[in-house]
Amino acid sequence: MLLLVGLGNPGRDYAGNRHNIGFMAADAIVRRHSFSPWRQKFSGEIAEGTVAGEKVAVLKPLTYMNESGRSVAAAAQFWKIEPKDIVVFHDELDLPPAKMRVKTGGGHAGHNGLRSIQAHLGPDFRRVRLGIGHPGAKELVTNWVLGDFAKADSDWLQQLLDALADHLPRLVAGEDAAYQSDIALALQPEKKAKAPKAPPPAEAPKPAGPSEASKNAMAETLRRLLAQKKR
Repeated sequence: MLLLVGLGNPGRDYAGNRHNIGFMAADAIVRRHSFSPWRQKFSGEIAEGTVAGEKVAVLKPLTYMNESGRSVAAAAQFWKIEPKDIVVFHDELDLPPAKMRVKTGGGHAGHNGLRSIQAHLGPDFRRVRLGIGHPGAKELVTNWVLGDFAKADSDWLQQLLDALADHLPRLVAGEDAAYQSDIALALQPEKKAKAPKAPPPAEAPKPAGPSEASKNAMAETLRRLLAQKKR
């Protein structure tokens, strides 16, 4: 069994925040794979389904970001799921918007949701890092992550969420590198087909000269004329 965790903060005030892209990914996955309706459990919302023949549960902790680990630990303990079978979808300041990376283990890089999960389960869970970009200065980070995505972000954001859900069987099968690669390909802009080169202009046909028979006839006529003059 696999436990997928989308990180975010509960409530309408936070719904469109960059910090809530993990919640958005969880919602996209549940819709795409026709999971059960959300129900409240483990201090969060849980939905269950099957992907590529594997039982999968999706969890959105409702504890607010700083206490996410409490909800994840409760679900993991109930189903006896090891950290290697837990995948956390979260926002990543150190990646440009629309980029994603998959990794196992590592630090929390100041992310309070990851910090909380590590405090309960250790660092060895899998992470899907979803780029939201960096505002450029440390003092701007809080307002940036708790700010809503701009309208200009809507196209790439929807494409990313769709790709995360569409290619999920790769992740469920443990093919993390292939999952990352498939999503990167799905987000590449379509290349415009090059117009075919115009064929070179056809050369004008050269005027046909007199045939060999015509040349012989003309020569014979000239000989006769010359012979008549000599008489």
